[in-house]
Amino acid sequence: MVDKGLDTAGTAAGVGIGPVDWTVITVYMLGIVALGCFAGLLRRRKGAEGHGYFLAGKSLTWPVIGLALFATNISTFHLVSLAQSGYDTGLAMGNFEWMAAFTLICLSLFFAPFYIRSKVATLPDFLEKRYSRGCRDWFAVISILSAIFIHMGFTLYTGAKVLEGFTGLPQMWCIVVVACLTGLYTIVGGLLAVVLTESIQTVVLVSGAAFITLVGYYKVGGWDALQSTLAADWPEHLTVLRDSGDYSDLPWYTVFLGYPVLGIWYWCTDQTIVQRVLGARDENHARIGPLFAGFIKILPVFIFVLPGSICLALIMQDKIPALPTTVIDGVEKPDTLATYSHMIIHLLPIGLRGIVAAALLAALMSTVSGALNSIATLFSYDLVKRWRPEVSDHTLVLVGRIVTAVAMVAAILWSPLLRHYEDIFKGVNQMISYVAPPVTALFVWGVFWRRASGTAALATAWAGTAMGLGCFCFEWNNGFTWLKESYGIQIPFLMVAVYLFVACSVVLVVVSLFKPARHSPESEALVWKNPLDALRGDSWHGIGNYRILAAVLFVAMAGLYWLFR
Repeated sequence: MVDKGLDTAGTAAGVGIGPVDWTVITVYMLGIVALGCFAGLLRRRKGAEGHGYFLAGKSLTWPVIGLALFATNISTFHLVSLAQSGYDTGLAMGNFEWMAAFTLICLSLFFAPFYIRSKVATLPDFLEKRYSRGCRDWFAVISILSAIFIHMGFTLYTGAKVLEGFTGLPQMWCIVVVACLTGLYTIVGGLLAVVLTESIQTVVLVSGAAFITLVGYYKVGGWDALQSTLAADWPEHLTVLRDSGDYSDLPWYTVFLGYPVLGIWYWCTDQTIVQRVLGARDENHARIGPLFAGFIKILPVFIFVLPGSICLALIMQDKIPALPTTVIDGVEKPDTLATYSHMIIHLLPIGLRGIVAAALLAALMSTVSGALNSIATLFSYDLVKRWRPEVSDHTLVLVGRIVTAVAMVAAILWSPLLRHYEDIFKGVNQMISYVAPPVTALFVWGVFWRRASGTAALATAWAGTAMGLGCFCFEWNNGFTWLKESYGIQIPFLMVAVYLFVACSVVLVVVSLFKPARHSPESEALVWKNPLDALRGDSWHGIGNYRILAAVLFVAMAGLYWLFR
């Protein structure tokens, strides 16, 4: 999107961050690190190694699971990139938040029961029980790389960008300090430290984001004023579903066809996310936790995406200065990635800026700590324990801590390269579009189709990886842009995920027909004989019934889509 006639005067980095703000930031950082380390000491006193370190001793309840799912998902990356998307394309990218509720329903109803019943520590472990050892090895490596290059890489990059924007400190200095502190309590405390700190950080994150949204909403003059300001140039800015050819590059049909491919990978099969469910106290807690997270996912459209649109309207009303500029491909443009820090500086008084800065740190630290713990778990259980089955839990924890440190260094080195993407939120979902299809195909066909075989799954895994890597290299070298400019062929990135998923499904089905599955009693138990069987498990009574909650969440999300269509 192009700013029409707006002044492009820049904002000096670090304007207005005073001693009070720094005090709030420092106290918050030290408090979170201390809490995480305390959780580690508490775990040691209970003598918990192995599952106690990686899965919190299977003690997590539904409120903690729900809050931790939300906190791990929402990071500084989301605050920064969704605000950028809100400024550039309006509420369209909010689809990635609201559609998540539907895939969380899938996690609750169809996947979580199998994960808990099979008593797995990792999702690659689940693939081995359902398919084969080869599938486990493949998925362990894919999951580790995804955690480093997607979860951590994008989070560190955007975190560095925004912290540099309103503190004036060098970008890499900011990110290294925060990364090291996060790594410290993750290494010491394990998953228990992660979920405890995430629960607190979710409250801080939502409160800080809601506050800046309310201030901006009040200053812009309310909903009617916001609509009328944007209506002249961008009448669809405040709608979620768009037509083909819209400037968001996210037509409605791509959302409903493509998002489930990405969403099932992310919410139902990604170790970084699902590890909270694996640590559930029992099956009902594992079901209700994701549904609770689904209700919380209603908020991001209003407190993360909408502020970007409010910022655009405030600039158009001349109530705040224009965004600072940046040079992209030799052209000077507004630096829309600075949208969130720009609002912090120009809308909040001294003191409150420190609180919102703490919220940004909360988002950054929660996602990074969750990714680090999942990497440690995957490497320890799915790689080390395979080659050395007799290894002790103590050694596994030590290996996990070393891997945590190595992964942090790798993510720090990778993150600066992500400036390749002009729209950072679109960029991360493009990368997921290349990773998700084979994983989604294996899990969906695996739990719903009894005839899906281990041989077919492994063939699908490697074929899907090769196709996804090819698409990534093509996109990284501007291949899709070349197709559009040279031949008028425009392929929305979500449709790439659809095409890859269909191709992976064809491979899996065809090979399964030629190489049928040979089930063991264990693998036989990990396939739904009838999808409706997922609704027949034991449940709590009243409002705690997962069937009722799933239905309420589905109706609520359908209603929101109707209102903002």
